Amino acid sequence: MSTARASRKRMCLFTSSLGGGGVQRSMRQLAVGLVKRGYHVDLVVCHGDEPLADQLARDGVTVFVLQPSPPGVGRPLACRADPGAFTLLGPTVVWPIKTWRKLAYLAALRDHLVKRPPDALLSAMTQCNLVALWAHRLAGRPGRIAVSERNMLSAFIQRHAKKSRWRHLAPLVGHTYQRADAVIAVSRAVADDLILTSGLAHSAVDVAPNPVVDDTLRQDVARARAEPRPPGGPQQVLGVGRLVDQKDPMTLLRAFARVRRERAARLTLVGDGELRTALVAEAQRLGVASDVSLPGWDERPFHAMAQADVFVLPSRWEGLPGVLIQALAAGCAVVATDAPGGSAEILDHGRYGHLVPVGDVEAMARAIIAALDTPDDAAVRIERAEDFSVDRACAAYAALLDPEQSGA
Repeated sequence: MSTARASRKRMCLFTSSLGGGGVQRSMRQLAVGLVKRGYHVDLVVCHGDEPLADQLARDGVTVFVLQPSPPGVGRPLACRADPGAFTLLGPTVVWPIKTWRKLAYLAALRDHLVKRPPDALLSAMTQCNLVALWAHRLAGRPGRIAVSERNMLSAFIQRHAKKSRWRHLAPLVGHTYQRADAVIAVSRAVADDLILTSGLAHSAVDVAPNPVVDDTLRQDVARARAEPRPPGGPQQVLGVGRLVDQKDPMTLLRAFARVRRERAARLTLVGDGELRTALVAEAQRLGVASDVSLPGWDERPFHAMAQADVFVLPSRWEGLPGVLIQALAAGCAVVATDAPGGSAEILDHGRYGHLVPVGDVEAMARAIIAALDTPDDAAVRIERAEDFSVDRACAAYAALLDPEQSGA
């Protein structure tokens, strides 16, 4: 690709916030990677983070934090953007979106696209994707638009099954996503689920992984692996993720308690969330509280990954879990649930780590012990993680956002 020609083009990336979880981190990495490929990049978010914005500015990314509209503005704008949806699907199609906070940013995103029309717009996550498609249409369709689905849509709908309005989300997604120039799923499993759930055609959905492995990760890992661990200490088990039901840290804690019956070990759960209090109480009930640490969230848990003996991902479902790729990049042995989503793809169905059934405490405990007893070659895991490097991911996204230049 000609960098000189690409540099005349503006990419706009839209997501919920600068800080947060894996989606936000991957969008920041993608923004920086596209700058390095010669594009001007606007990263547009609903919620800012000054330190992250300052770092992105140093990397050449222009950050815009949108201001919300007053209540009652977003829904009429969504209806105006696509009146055909309500003719085709009926008026109840607005039900899934009536409580969405992202709708408050629809007008501001539309105005941004009018003032700074991009050559291509990329959004991430379902709510943001719908808002982006509506804003893009209201702004006169400046440039291409691509939407990125980062998780299992069916799992999201099933999680809200008791709320009848959520059954209308799938047809709304299926109808609205057809207006995108590209629909991108982060894993084959997410793509298949999106196709099955929304009714989109197979040919309409591309797969491009999140950017995960970058120089920051590699440098942090190299420093951590160079530090000698004190001999004779307990083996280290690590989990990283939000302390919420989807991530199922309770199963990991209970599996660890079984491991602890057989050997000296410590469990560190990096993350925060609504299950923290319950996890502390359960650790006390199981008699392992003194061997369990909950240090809170860490934006860069790479040192802990490189120093751990085994990393465990106990999720009920995932899209393409960045923490699992990060653990591989750190050379750490891994155990993951064979959950709906991209975990099995990352591990090549068990080639690069142990896969266990979702919620199976005994199977997880056995897999942790097996990983601790038979550590394999860290270099193989590190090499696998490079398949999810920022450079490779940015090349895939650039080809979808700017197909004219991707092969130039």
